[in-house]
Amino acid sequence: MSKITLNSKVNVPNHVAVIMDGNGRWAKQKGKFRIFGHQNGVKSVRETIEAAAEIGVKVLTLFAFSTENWSRPKREVDTLMSLLATSLKKELKSLQKNSIQLRAIGDLKNLPEKAHKELKEVILKTASNDRMILNLALSYGSRAEIVNAVKSISKKVVNNELKIENINEKTINNHLYTFSLPDVDFLIRTSGEQRISNFLLWQIAYAELYFTNTLWPDFKKQDFYNAIKEYQNRERRYGKTSEQIETNE
Repeated sequence: MSKITLNSKVNVPNHVAVIMDGNGRWAKQKGKFRIFGHQNGVKSVRETIEAAAEIGVKVLTLFAFSTENWSRPKREVDTLMSLLATSLKKELKSLQKNSIQLRAIGDLKNLPEKAHKELKEVILKTASNDRMILNLALSYGSRAEIVNAVKSISKKVVNNELKIENINEKTINNHLYTFSLPDVDFLIRTSGEQRISNFLLWQIAYAELYFTNTLWPDFKKQDFYNAIKEYQNRERRYGKTSEQIETNE
């Protein structure tokens, strides 16, 4: 396949989110255990981060581990957590070199001690980097995130810190894990599945969605560029007509 170049760096999505799906199926196709797919998926994570930073994406959120994933076989979960800790430690130098800041969202207290420790350390060491934010969704579920936001807002109402009539979209947004990040512009999901899987339900309200049959371990830089090219060719209307967008009304 010939390489696809981007139209320009003008219409690059500010915030890209990725559901990295297909590791298990990729491994099964090769007659291997599922963890083999996860191990090879790390290479795709690296290429996607590099590609996003190179074209000027400001925030890249990767769905690394969901709240539902805890129900997977213990051996697989333990290996995934070990892989997370090892990868964080290994990639720190590259994050520093490329001025990429690491953040994480989700119920992080559920992570094993070693993984949690490595995560906090890398977050701290990269805090001043300003080229791009790499945001990892770990032990993350969007419904749980929204429930937590509702509880926090309700507590403020009960304590007379907030009036009900003053609650608006900004109020809710300010109580989400992603309160300091812009809404998602572009959501990519690999492996051919066409669903959201409880990922950033509030934040993707107006995002463009892109589904590819490519399994995650096979998703490389060129695949990311192909997706961005698709985004650049779309018209985002936010409920308006094409004519209104053209005249800036």
